[in-house]
Amino acid sequence: MAARIPAEERLTNLVVALMATEIGLTKQQILDNVSGYRQRADAGTRADALEKMFERDKDELRTLGVPIETIGDPSDPNDLREARYRIPQAEYDLPSDIEFSSAELAVLRLAGSVWSAESVSADAQSGVRKIRALGIDGDEPIIGFAPRITARDAGFAPLQDAIEKCRVVVFDYLKPGEDAPRRRRIRPLALVDYAARWHVFGIDVDADADRMFLLSRITGDVTITNETFAPGLRDGAGERALAGLDRVAAENTALLEVTPGTEAALRLGRRATAAPQGIRVPFVDLHILADEIASYGPEVRVVEPAPLRDAVIARLRAVIESHTDPEEAR
Repeated sequence: MAARIPAEERLTNLVVALMATEIGLTKQQILDNVSGYRQRADAGTRADALEKMFERDKDELRTLGVPIETIGDPSDPNDLREARYRIPQAEYDLPSDIEFSSAELAVLRLAGSVWSAESVSADAQSGVRKIRALGIDGDEPIIGFAPRITARDAGFAPLQDAIEKCRVVVFDYLKPGEDAPRRRRIRPLALVDYAARWHVFGIDVDADADRMFLLSRITGDVTITNETFAPGLRDGAGERALAGLDRVAAENTALLEVTPGTEAALRLGRRATAAPQGIRVPFVDLHILADEIASYGPEVRVVEPAPLRDAVIARLRAVIESHTDPEEAR
């Protein structure tokens, strides 16, 4: 029996696939690799039935305003046997004369920030990987076509509420290298998603200075106090926060040697630049990057900086120790 893939999920996966390539996909490549068609093909559904399903899906997407482009043989435009299909991303560009207010831009940025590459379904990502394995390379990561907001840190909701109400918040924050969390009291001005991690930007009341906090390092609950602050402090806060993170990333890069064809090469390569010895990856937080690199095991070797290399080695040793029987080690 064919796997039951909902029609709306199949359509979403089709959009993802058609936007993942610049040169387009043939009908057969779509039927073989896109989740929703592939399962039916594996279950024995006839080829003509699959082709009719694809034609219906294509027409439905076009009815919804999705610009599916058909690329045929230039010498015989009516011959569509080897035609390729794609969704040109340029068709999604907004007209140049559209303008948004600061408040509208803030809302759009917040909405956009919760749509990430990770929000695409596992089946859709698998389909894109299969398509790229055919030698059809995508020009951009596909973002935002599966409306599944990834799980957020527990502090997100109360911080968002405090920002809207212009209320001071209190929470305990554990920095890397410190033995115990410290109590922080801030005026929260913006929540920003950077490198798939949420940060709160605000004014540290005790230090009377701008500060950025990673939500995953907040321990315990976020307490909203009755102390208020001027709404005007929020103006442009998101832009300042992201600009600050961009500056930090520009000033910190890691030189890495990565095994080609691995998951590490795929994930790190998306945000890296080529270097004579490997790739250079910008980073904001050394400890977060060390966690990621350690998760790839032997697929990555840190050339520099030395503190990052030491941090990765420490994590790998901790993994070994946690899986070593003390009795066997004697």
